[in-house]
Amino acid sequence: MEAVGPGEQDSVLKEKTARLSVASNTLLVVAKLAVGFAIGSVGIISEAIHSAIDLVAAVIAYFSVRQSARPPDECHTFGHGKYESISGLLEAVLILAAAVLIINEAARNLLGGEGTLNVEGLGLGIAVMLLSAGVNLYVSSRLMAVAKKTESIAIESDAWHLRTDVYTSAGVVAGLVLIRLTGLVVLDSLVALAVAAVILRAAFDLIRRSFEDLVDRSLPAGEEARIREIISGHCTDVIDFHRLRTRRSGPNRFVDLHLVVPRTATLEEAYGIVKQVEDDVRREFPRTNVTIRVQPCTGEDCSSCEVFTTCPECDRLALCGGLKERE
Repeated sequence: MEAVGPGEQDSVLKEKTARLSVASNTLLVVAKLAVGFAIGSVGIISEAIHSAIDLVAAVIAYFSVRQSARPPDECHTFGHGKYESISGLLEAVLILAAAVLIINEAARNLLGGEGTLNVEGLGLGIAVMLLSAGVNLYVSSRLMAVAKKTESIAIESDAWHLRTDVYTSAGVVAGLVLIRLTGLVVLDSLVALAVAAVILRAAFDLIRRSFEDLVDRSLPAGEEARIREIISGHCTDVIDFHRLRTRRSGPNRFVDLHLVVPRTATLEEAYGIVKQVEDDVRREFPRTNVTIRVQPCTGEDCSSCEVFTTCPECDRLALCGGLKERE
């Protein structure tokens, strides 16, 4: 039997998890719509709309992780990772649309003074919302674990959607309980507006993160600092480095830099140094494409060099305190 590589394992895991999200959201949309219309609760109907958007987002996430797993081809030589970033942006737009629908329905009820809620059916409404919270808590936890393992922004976005649904479902339950205790039906619409506010916040955060990937923003400062430390660890083989650039494409990272090696190094030795640096970066940051341009040391700045115990260029004794990145 042919062995399956780590990348393929991650792809299979992401697809299975995305299918779980699609199935759970389908169940919850049907249940919430049925109960929401049965008892006339705008709060539950708003949650059904929220879950419907989550369902569409889950479907988008499913297809995006399948696309992003495709290997580079003639038209996409850097791979298909940005399908996941596009997925996140589309999901954010869908969330905004859901929030607008919820605000419109809640405001219409408040301003029109419509009392559509059947107070006698509150028990059924509370039950379906508790079911929703429990299912989404389980599924979102599964999604979050897979997103962390595979570094998939599409799966993580889907996880945050469902985690938000847990909080909003709990809010609707609280509102229905208060209505039962106080008899104030207007609380149903107020809870719906609160749900919309939470959804809007999630949408804007997702738009920001997706946009960062699409416009090739550098990796987080902590990751770049660690990459610099890894390169600096080769201070006995490398003179210095510069022009470090990083970016992200879905679950994939891209790192490129210029590496200055001793002028006396052979082609084979330079290749060995590059290979060691690449392997060390990939060991800590899987799914990273490392591109290194090798340059020979010119020997023009020996006075400030404190890298080598014995510099192969000038045989001057110095302490190896790690590489200093050249501007």
